[in-house]
Amino acid sequence: MNAPVKIETTLKDWETDQEVRWCPGCGDYAILKAVQRTLPQLGADPANTVFISGIGCSSRFPYYVESYGFHTIHGRAPAFATGAKLANPDLDIWLVTGDGDGLSIGGNHLMHVLRRNVNMQIMLFNNEIYGLTKGQASPTSREGTKSPSTPIGSYDHPARPAAFALGAGARFVGRGFDVSKHLPDVLKAAHAHEGAAFIEIFQNCIVYNKDVFNDFAAPKGAEDQQLWLENGKPMLFAKDAKGIALNRDTLNLEVVDVVDGDWEAAGVIVHDVTNRSIAHMLVEMPFGPFPMALGVLYDDPRPTFEAAVLAEKAAASAGKEANLAKLLGQGQTWTVDGTAQDPV
Repeated sequence: MNAPVKIETTLKDWETDQEVRWCPGCGDYAILKAVQRTLPQLGADPANTVFISGIGCSSRFPYYVESYGFHTIHGRAPAFATGAKLANPDLDIWLVTGDGDGLSIGGNHLMHVLRRNVNMQIMLFNNEIYGLTKGQASPTSREGTKSPSTPIGSYDHPARPAAFALGAGARFVGRGFDVSKHLPDVLKAAHAHEGAAFIEIFQNCIVYNKDVFNDFAAPKGAEDQQLWLENGKPMLFAKDAKGIALNRDTLNLEVVDVVDGDWEAAGVIVHDVTNRSIAHMLVEMPFGPFPMALGVLYDDPRPTFEAAVLAEKAAASAGKEANLAKLLGQGQTWTVDGTAQDPV
């Protein structure tokens, strides 16, 4: 939740004169357009909007959005974004990072901006590879991934960005993918959230990890593997023929068949975005036996970091006069005579 005054803009108002330079077919193009289409619908003000990024293919984003931007250093975008928000709490901040930038060198910074709950939207583009440095395995690369840094195949267990965010204390966790028509809805929900809103966006790296998400994100034929979550709606997928239920004996999620549309008889769960326990289960669902959980997985606001800082500052300064000379003159002081050449 950010811009207090909505203004009218169009997609063109958010485009810059910079040549967009990603590999032809890169999923970043689709994400950029989704953001540029969403910002006018939010009533966002370019003069009050800041895109802050780290290092990587995704981090070229600030060059291509007609607003304020800051292309920072590797993994440190959350620290810069926190500073900007504390200096001017009215700014509408969008943080852009990738699976390498955000979960490797920047993992510590990302963890703290989430646990502190600094009010901003955090888009993590997950392509499961280091694209900018020519295709090395990243923290989210799957076991067996062959790359220049893992020629025989990676044996690292991959990090799960959404699970990481929840574990760090995030109060909003969403998921989408680059070419999805539902991605703008996830972005809008993140913007409406008061606090740090984390969105994992699966992004196709056309050169180094092509079509790795096709099983659930292909433009055609993958819909049955997508579980789009809506608050207050049953967790149905595969044209409503299947659903997600909670096995009350094992306390694990399971896929159930829905006969004649009777999802209640099948025990299908109704999605509650404030249920943190179910959110943890959703982000840990193994893809294959289960569909990919997409949309808003968790949304339960709490007071923001910058609000607490401002309240503390107001309490500390209440009834006091700002007087630098008085501050410098109080306590112990010394009078120094003489010079370096002629000391006392």
